[in-house]
Amino acid sequence: MRGIEGLSTPCFLVDEERLLANLEILKETAEASGCRILLAQKAFSMFSCYPLISRYLSGTTASGLYEARLGKEEFGGETHVFSPAYRPDEFDEILTYADHLVFNSPAQVKKYAARAREAGKSVGLRINPECSTQEGHAIYDPCAPGSRLGTTAANFDEDILPLLDGLHFHTLCEQDSDDLETTARAFEERFGTYLKGMKWLNMGGGHHITRPGYDRDRLVRIVRHFKETYGVEVYLEPGEAVVLNAGFLISKVLEIVENGIRIAILDASAACHMPDVLEMPYRPPVMGSGKPEEKAYTYRLAGPTCLAGDVIGDYSFDEELKEGSTLIFQDMALYTMVKTNTFNGMGLPAIAIKDRAGEIRVVKTFGYSDFKERLS
Repeated sequence: MRGIEGLSTPCFLVDEERLLANLEILKETAEASGCRILLAQKAFSMFSCYPLISRYLSGTTASGLYEARLGKEEFGGETHVFSPAYRPDEFDEILTYADHLVFNSPAQVKKYAARAREAGKSVGLRINPECSTQEGHAIYDPCAPGSRLGTTAANFDEDILPLLDGLHFHTLCEQDSDDLETTARAFEERFGTYLKGMKWLNMGGGHHITRPGYDRDRLVRIVRHFKETYGVEVYLEPGEAVVLNAGFLISKVLEIVENGIRIAILDASAACHMPDVLEMPYRPPVMGSGKPEEKAYTYRLAGPTCLAGDVIGDYSFDEELKEGSTLIFQDMALYTMVKTNTFNGMGLPAIAIKDRAGEIRVVKTFGYSDFKERLS
């Protein structure tokens, strides 16, 4: 990748041209279906990109006070908030930022909806349609047995209907519109009758709309069905789709060691800089690499922390790695910057942007104070 030679590593790099390509697809999808698309900040909160993204999307979604404030102050448009349970000491401040407040249970609606309504806010309830379409991502399945997320049909309280403006469901993770169709059908069977008279339906996130091969025509049909059948505004709140394949993590090799396999110790850590590698888990793509033994030289890529499991994965390369070799991890905008941590005193990666003219500029660096100020 040209232009990265002078970057101090590790460093996140967002490519504006790739980001813009995603935004164009999302805008076209919104126009074709008549829906409103929001940025899920839980996946991507790089607010230096908000001026660009806000020209294409209708607003942001938040999981609590700080995300709500960030969306309101830096993005504008609509600010939607969902929390499994709101903190009493934060709720009044959340009301100053939120336009839509989604509650997780009838009890939360009864506790807070009147105050939200008095403040001129739109009120919704998150639904659990009890329709799991996940394969391999149990940690991200809101419809798993025993899930705390959303109200099931058995727990729905019709007494709260006069307090509701809309319903919300979110069940997907990196999925196509066929799984949305399955979920939407289950939702409609259990809760469709309650949509009559509502103002909106939020279908949550997890829609991989910008992925090659995603069936956008099916998504458009699903959205139009609900708009035409129930007269509701429809919202989608993707996170990954906004920045899919638009981000990179630039890293360098610090040392090569051997223990049955050659191990490249990097200045980037799975545990600190890309925790989803361990949480999901998954094997992130590395530019120019192959599967183990596919190319001439195979290495285990590992982080610099004392955690034995700080391992990114096994990769092969056409040329030998050595101290100072540069590695470029791909698809590193989503669920990376928002999850970084300073475990073991690791420094946080810098953040840079490659603009549409090909120029790279660093927009944020971190230092010792970012580690120290989290502690006491």
